[in-house]
Amino acid sequence: MYLEQVKTFKTHPFLYFILPILFTLLIGVNYIFSMDVDTNDVIAQTIDSIGVNATFVLMIIPLSLGLFFVWFWVKVVQQQSITSLTTSRAKVDFKRIFFSFFLWGSITAIMTYVAYIAQPENFVFNFKLEKFAVFFVLAIILIPLQTSFEEYLFRGNLMQGLALVTKNRLIALLIPAILFGLMHVANPEVGKIGPIIMIYYIGTGLFLGILTIMDEGLELALGFHAANNLIGALLVTADWTAFQTHSILKDVSEPTGSFEIILPIFVIFPILLFIFSKIYKWNNWKEKLTGTIDLN
Repeated sequence: MYLEQVKTFKTHPFLYFILPILFTLLIGVNYIFSMDVDTNDVIAQTIDSIGVNATFVLMIIPLSLGLFFVWFWVKVVQQQSITSLTTSRAKVDFKRIFFSFFLWGSITAIMTYVAYIAQPENFVFNFKLEKFAVFFVLAIILIPLQTSFEEYLFRGNLMQGLALVTKNRLIALLIPAILFGLMHVANPEVGKIGPIIMIYYIGTGLFLGILTIMDEGLELALGFHAANNLIGALLVTADWTAFQTHSILKDVSEPTGSFEIILPIFVIFPILLFIFSKIYKWNNWKEKLTGTIDLN
């Protein structure tokens, strides 16, 4: 069992929280110093100075490299295997990762196509082959590293640490979801749409946490998160998003902050949970999500 297996580790509980605490403090400091700064202006100035692709790399590379630091910390300092941080199975199930990736990637592509067909005036064709090709290579390398860093930090290390300390599944589910949402508080999307978008970020963290606990591993969350960021970045960009890219389309509409939040959190994510539960035969939801963790 993904959370129960922490009882076999000899790691001091405090070690599980050092990285999440340091990262959260870093995000907090960044938010404080950026309160009086127009993030969109900063991004625009950086793009004017070094270009779109270089700006993308500059923004994403710290989180992408952070994955290797998390792995190093867990392997060397906590003396825990990366497999046990990833899954309760004997080995990482890459079929789960790829299935989740292609399922959500396909849904994202279909929803983007439908939005384009329904309201073509909201988009402009942004595709430039040479620039897109360079961005494509950068994106398929760096974005999965970035999303995996967030999954291993929040749904992996922090969730397992909370399970060890609190022995409470609900706490292990909720705290990483909330911190994952707050991690995005300095994103330009928050300034553009308003604090209501935090419902989407925290809701997504909750969804990924449910995936992890019910499936007894990070595989589905890793695939979903990579598809969400990668396919989205390749298909659509906008002047008010954190990742401004050489994507195929550019959204020139004004975001409303309602439909974009309600549809995934309250409609699509529950449907996905139902699909995954049928495929992987999940059961005993209440106990797995809210029960106690037996570490005896």
